[in-house]
Amino acid sequence: MRKRVALLLVLIFLTASCLMAKPAFSSAGAAEDTWVSKAPMQQARAGLGVVAVNGKIYAIGGTTASGQYPPDCFAGGFVGTNEEYDPQTDTWTTKASMPTPRDYFAITAYQNKIYCIGGAIGFTVDQWGLFHSYVASGVNEVYDTVTSTWETITPMPVIGMKIQAHVINGKIYVMGVAFTYVYDPENDSWTSKTRMPASPPSSSGSYPVSVVVNDKIVVSGEFSTGLSSSEQKILIYDTETDSWSGGKSGPTVVVGGAAGATTGVNALKRVYIFGAAYGQYPVVPATNQVYDPMADAWSSATAMPALRRDFGVVVVDEVLYVIGGYSYTTNRYDSVGPVAVNEQYAPLGYGTPDPFYVLAHTPPEVSILSPLNQTYYNSSVDLVFTQDKPVNWTSYSLDGELNVTVAGNTTLTGLIDGSHSLVIYANDTVGNMGASLTVIFTIATPPKISILSPLNQTYTESNVPLIFTLDKPVNCTCCSLDGLDNVTIAGNTTLGELLNGSHNLTVYIIDRSGNTGASEKIYFTVEVPEPFPTTLVISSVITVAVVGIGLLVYFKKRKH
Repeated sequence: MRKRVALLLVLIFLTASCLMAKPAFSSAGAAEDTWVSKAPMQQARAGLGVVAVNGKIYAIGGTTASGQYPPDCFAGGFVGTNEEYDPQTDTWTTKASMPTPRDYFAITAYQNKIYCIGGAIGFTVDQWGLFHSYVASGVNEVYDTVTSTWETITPMPVIGMKIQAHVINGKIYVMGVAFTYVYDPENDSWTSKTRMPASPPSSSGSYPVSVVVNDKIVVSGEFSTGLSSSEQKILIYDTETDSWSGGKSGPTVVVGGAAGATTGVNALKRVYIFGAAYGQYPVVPATNQVYDPMADAWSSATAMPALRRDFGVVVVDEVLYVIGGYSYTTNRYDSVGPVAVNEQYAPLGYGTPDPFYVLAHTPPEVSILSPLNQTYYNSSVDLVFTQDKPVNWTSYSLDGELNVTVAGNTTLTGLIDGSHSLVIYANDTVGNMGASLTVIFTIATPPKISILSPLNQTYTESNVPLIFTLDKPVNCTCCSLDGLDNVTIAGNTTLGELLNGSHNLTVYIIDRSGNTGASEKIYFTVEVPEPFPTTLVISSVITVAVVGIGLLVYFKKRKH
């Protein structure tokens, strides 16, 4: 009886455990433009830096101060806390703290290492205790995610806070309103670049945010357009040319926020700017402004549920995470406090690749219209093909030989008899290489015959030379005179004992590939003159001579 009761209790416990267990949420299958609350950080912080490495999210530094905004400038609270978040298990793990506690620093990752650059490390107060100021830094500390260790490297040449950092082609670009620097991790050196061509209004208290799109840095924020006007500008920095260009300004000024970008792999390719919608009172609501870099157009999407500012944004597998920040109730400058909130956002078009991404990452499809898989009886064949997208370069390979660049459709000339293979290659405007299916075709050109004798003329002899030339080796040669059966010949010969009158001649040949060729039909005439009657003349002469002699003898006898 006791065993049965114990077994029953175990079953009840296991059943209850299964009912209570809550599996970690997966972003797979999430509806687009929706938010889900995730496990919060272990320590509430604002002004922190967040970055992703190998599918894990690292939330580093920030401030724990609360009070009148900005509380860190009054009370400090700077921390170097380093927490790792696993989206798969929805859990946080504490890692080695950043050596220099700070907030509003630039953060980025390269080769499994996290670079934390600049930021606010303290504050000062004037001698009357009235004015508080931040103490900014240029410190550059790098965290190795494999060994969970920190290293201090060459600092930024200037001090700065509320700055951004991005990796493009192995270089780290750090930019604030007043400067742009590039850091080379290979030689631990800094180089100055062109600063952004606009500044926020002095009354803003906000700062620009930025993302990387197509190896260019897209900056957005409240920038001045006059003495008392501003707008949400788009500035685009080209790292290759060290130059700036502009995009279309947004309809809503976003302050106190951060940005993330989807690549188009599994969602629409967009830039998302989260923050507070400036100019709306008495409550300053959260907003989610969406910029389309391909169309240079703006739209809006569902704002984050938790009203906050000075948070971090990071993208993992096309899903955005908005972490930490200051919470506020109505006015963004009211009393604020740090939060540990972690909200996951499924972007627009989530679950389906962006059409532009598909186009940019799909090799061009090349179709050969000519030649086809058939036999051609000419040594020249038209090369005609199509591709399904614009391309920068096309070429063909004939019989596995080196590629021959072509500008478009052309003609393949000088093809020898036999089987040939053909492949066409095309490289599109973003570097994707496409290749056609291999076409196998055959060239079987008939042998060509040129008759040099007889010609279209009259011959006075009954024996006429047959002389001709061929353009290729042959296995069999024959001729037909006056439409009679073919007569095999070894080569040039003589047409003998031709009768007077009109004749026609055709020469036929079979080459070594079995192709048959025929000459043009030659029409000629034989007119051999009749022989002179020599015997009759001699007989007549003899007869005349005999008669003459007889008459001479007769007349001589009469005289006597």
